[in-house]
Amino acid sequence: MPMSVYILGIESSCDDTSAAVIQDTTILSNVIASQKVHAEYGGVVPELASRAHQQNIIPVIDTALKRAKIHKNQLSAIAFTNGPGLLGSLLVGSSFAKAMAYSLNVPLVEVDHLQAHVLANFLQKPDAPKAVPSFPFLCLTVSGGHTLLLQVNDYFDMQRLGGTIDDAAGEAFDKAAKILGLPYPGGPVIDKYAQEGDPDRFQFAISHLPGLDYSFSGLKTSFLYFVRDNLKDNPNFIEENIHDLAASIQKAIIQSLMNKMEKAVKQTRCKELVFAGGVSANSALRAAAQRLADKYHCNLYLPSLDLTTDNAAMIAVCGYFKYLKKEFVNVDVVPYSSSR
Repeated sequence: MPMSVYILGIESSCDDTSAAVIQDTTILSNVIASQKVHAEYGGVVPELASRAHQQNIIPVIDTALKRAKIHKNQLSAIAFTNGPGLLGSLLVGSSFAKAMAYSLNVPLVEVDHLQAHVLANFLQKPDAPKAVPSFPFLCLTVSGGHTLLLQVNDYFDMQRLGGTIDDAAGEAFDKAAKILGLPYPGGPVIDKYAQEGDPDRFQFAISHLPGLDYSFSGLKTSFLYFVRDNLKDNPNFIEENIHDLAASIQKAIIQSLMNKMEKAVKQTRCKELVFAGGVSANSALRAAAQRLADKYHCNLYLPSLDLTTDNAAMIAVCGYFKYLKKEFVNVDVVPYSSSR
């Protein structure tokens, strides 16, 4: 029987410091230290993020190894996020990964954050096996920083079918929440309020770009003007309509996402549908995804809620598949802030 592969994953692309240990594709530990400091600013402050990573990284990695019940000398390799993300934050994670890999004399594996979100769907939890997608599959990766529609032919053969030309869907959720005076991050709060609202109460125009590209800047602007104009007539407009406003803007964002996903299903005739990224935790998006899968008799794969947001287990599993291919890097590899 082949020996197990143990990968330590390190994720520090934005404002969460995370470390995870996996045995092959099974999660042994997945530790995340979130940074509360950004909430008062209504968004991530890069300088504060990198400082917090420096404070968090050693205790987070130590905790991940302890929870996994393995010694650092048992690690087969160390995988880390090399981009895209905030450069200051990436430097903290990548520098630590390089030093640790060098000191243990184990291979170093660089991971692309967006590929990792997709491959999170291959992670297994102990005692809870789940089905994984077959190649090729369609994947919609939706988060605060990215909206990307891919045809995935193999673990690292990901063909871009479409993406946002301006703002990400998660950014649209955060902006809508800010307009409504709701806390950051806005996506989960909008989802919560929307569950008690009427999604058909207010209509917002969604973009109809040709092809499979998305645009959310127009939707954000129209929502801002709509709320502002109504506040002139009624200062209590938001307070009196908060649930319906949340439900209506959520419906517009999700409709925009699903229109292109349906178009891609028709074009590719793909029967395997995968969702990834923080916004894939949204309850209305999950329901819409299931309806689409049922309509076209497709198999649907959604990551568990704890694996939708940035986490190191997804970095580790991406690193695992690269480890099997012996795709290693040297310590002189440089982080990158935007997709390559």
